[in-house]
Parts: sequence; structure tokens; C-alpha cells
Amino acid sequence: MIYRSSPFAGLPPVTKNLLIINSLFLLATWVLQSTFGIDLSRYLGLHMPISEHFNIAQFGTYMFMHGGFTHLLFNMFAVFMFGRTLEAYWGSKKFFTYYVITGIGAGVIHLLTSYIDYYNVASLLSAEQIAIVKAQGAQALDEFKNFTNPDMAELNFIINGTTVGASGAVFGILLAFGMLFPNTQLMLLFPPIPIKAKYFVMIYGVAELFAGLRNSPMDNVAHWAHLGGMIFGYILIKYWQKTGK
Repeated sequence: MIYRSSPFAGLPPVTKNLLIINSLFLLATWVLQSTFGIDLSRYLGLHMPISEHFNIAQFGTYMFMHGGFTHLLFNMFAVFMFGRTLEAYWGSKKFFTYYVITGIGAGVIHLLTSYIDYYNVASLLSAEQIAIVKAQGAQALDEFKNFTNPDMAELNFIINGTTVGASGAVFGILLAFGMLFPNTQLMLLFPPIPIKAKYFVMIYGVAELFAGLRNSPMDNVAHWAHLGGMIFGYILIKYWQKTGK
């Protein structure tokens, strides 16, 4: 008789459960959408507070939602690769605390920058056009529609667009790994060359900063959320180091 070990064998508990829970959330999203026509991201994804879909609990739920299998795969691969090392180093409780705080922090930074985008775009529109977007925009996106006026469409996406994904917490994990294990050699896939963790994190952070500065709210990538996860991760690690925790 041959016994095969579970693919989760040897993983610390929080890392393992994060992989399972995020996968179950995506499965639930598919089932509810295909069976009942319910878009779970409308309820659990993060929205701006001025959107009719906003709920304060979304700061915690949005990081377990994903836009598709590829989105989930890349994020969970990073959790698998780096999260297990951090959990083994910190312990499960501390690692989970770090994951949640960086995820929430990423959402906060994303909303703050979204308000900047909102006021920039709103300045191009009349008060009447803004009122129309606020009154009709959410329903339009629910029906997979948007305004023909490009500025109104962009404003609507800013207000009522949905942010999902664990990327903010994942970037926090990358930052922590780079800070705690700076000289660990990582092997890039493209191109296949070795690089120290600290340089990998620096390059990623600078790339996200430039991407955020050039970002359009409609390009479907929350670059500032990624940076937010890194920022909150850096602050939390420094606080723990300072307080001896």
C-alpha cells in the first residue's frame, strides 16, 4: 500500500489555512455567480466609502477575494514561498497579525489615493455630471455598463469599482522577507538569474512606485495598495524591533 502525503503537509497552520481559505472564497465566488447570479465581490470587495456598496467590514474581507484563478495563483504562490518562512520565524500568531495589518493598511492607502484620483477627475466634470455618476453609476457597473463620457466613466470606476486580492498583504510579506533575510538568494523566473532578497524587494518597491505614479484608476491594478502593504509592514517591523517584540 502506498501512502501519499497531503500537498499541505509540513506547512505551518496559518500559511496552510490562508491557502485554503482564499481558494474557498474564489470557489464560492464562481458558484454564487454561475448558480444564483450573485457577485460576491460586490459585498466583500473593497469600495470607496462614498459608494453605496461600501461596508467597513470590507477592509478585512477584500484581501480574501480574487479576480480569477491566475490572480489567486500568483498571490498564494508568494504566501506559500515566503509566508511559511516568516511564520516559522515569528510564530503563527505574530505572522497572522502581520498579514492582517498589512492587508488592512494596503486598503487604507488605496482608498486615500483613490480620493486623490476622485478629486482630480471630478474637477473635469460639472456638478450635474458628478451627481449623475453618484446616482446611476453603481447600477451601471452592476449591469456591466459604464458612461460614454470618458471622465464620467473613470469617476464611476473610482467610486464604485471593486478592489479585491491579497496583494497588499503579499507585498508586506515580501518586504518582511527582504528585511529579515536580506542576503537570501532568490532565483528569478524571468530572467532566470539569482538575486538577493533585499535587492529583489527594492526593485519591486521602486517599480510599484513608478507604476502608481503613472497609474490610471481604470488599469485594474491597485499599485498603491501594494505599496501600502509594504509601508505598513515596514512600520510594524520597526515597531516590533524597537519594542523588543
